[in-house]
Amino acid sequence: MRVARLLAVAVVGIATTLLVPTAPALAAAPSYVALGDSYSSGVGTRSYIDDGTSCQRSTYAYPSLIAAARGYALNFRACSGAKIPDVTNNQLGALSASTGYVTISVGGNDAGFAGVLTECAQPGWMSDCNGAIDAAQSYINAKLPGALSTLYAAIRSRATTAKVVVVGYPRIFNGEDCNAGTWFSPAEETRLNATADLLNSKLASAASARGFAFANPTGRFVGHAVCADVEWLNGLSNPISESYHPNRTGHASGYAPLVSPLLTGAAFTASAATLRTAAAAGDGLAAQQRSYAAQDATIAPERFTAPDLTSPRAQAAARRAGVDLGRWLARH
Repeated sequence: MRVARLLAVAVVGIATTLLVPTAPALAAAPSYVALGDSYSSGVGTRSYIDDGTSCQRSTYAYPSLIAAARGYALNFRACSGAKIPDVTNNQLGALSASTGYVTISVGGNDAGFAGVLTECAQPGWMSDCNGAIDAAQSYINAKLPGALSTLYAAIRSRATTAKVVVVGYPRIFNGEDCNAGTWFSPAEETRLNATADLLNSKLASAASARGFAFANPTGRFVGHAVCADVEWLNGLSNPISESYHPNRTGHASGYAPLVSPLLTGAAFTASAATLRTAAAAGDGLAAQQRSYAAQDATIAPERFTAPDLTSPRAQAAARRAGVDLGRWLARH
């Protein structure tokens, strides 16, 4: 009888094991890789993770906000100063066949974004703003499309099934310069905005040719340019590295709601919970990106430089233009 009871217990145990399904393993968070330059890393938000680099990655940047809102596992490779070769050499290694989502903003530094603004910020008598813009537009028209095509092909070859969104650049100016220390004329601002439009047109065409989505921020930032009543873009700033980049509101109300539907299929709202989740992820992101610090050290951050009217160059330019620099400075 004892043997019979033991056999009965064993049979019941086996049957229970077969009938009761085991709990499914927790699904891994979708993989999201943010590639590109300072407009993706978050320069302008004034708060950066301590990852041992000069990339200026921020938990207030749109990649961090979108990842927090959607529960994605973010690999935050975007870095201040990155050009197309930097993305190719230092960032694409983060992609794989398991990558689900990719965003990328790049091309502005290749066209000399910081240098052009630096030249055009000077008074007209000492700058060659039109020449700088002409050079940038020549690069955008002649060389950028081929470089983008090669880069986007490399992204697709690594992230074979990922949803990829190419992210563009806003118009920075609204027709006036309210910043003491810079001298952008209305005509120069118009040409600079037209150059941003030209850059976006090439990004959009290259993205479409590869089957990627394109997020054009031009319309969303209307009314929020430098010197607007509600700025989403910094003007001349202290520290100067923050200049001419989206601020926290520019990322939370400008970029994130624009990019999220294209990338994830879901709308984005910058709720307090999302901001807390993004901030809480900062230490983990910093630890993750420290492993790439040696690679990131090869990327030179591009910085806008404010005009220095006390420099020998300025003094020489004033003499050539017949400008009495002392009187000019007194008036301005």
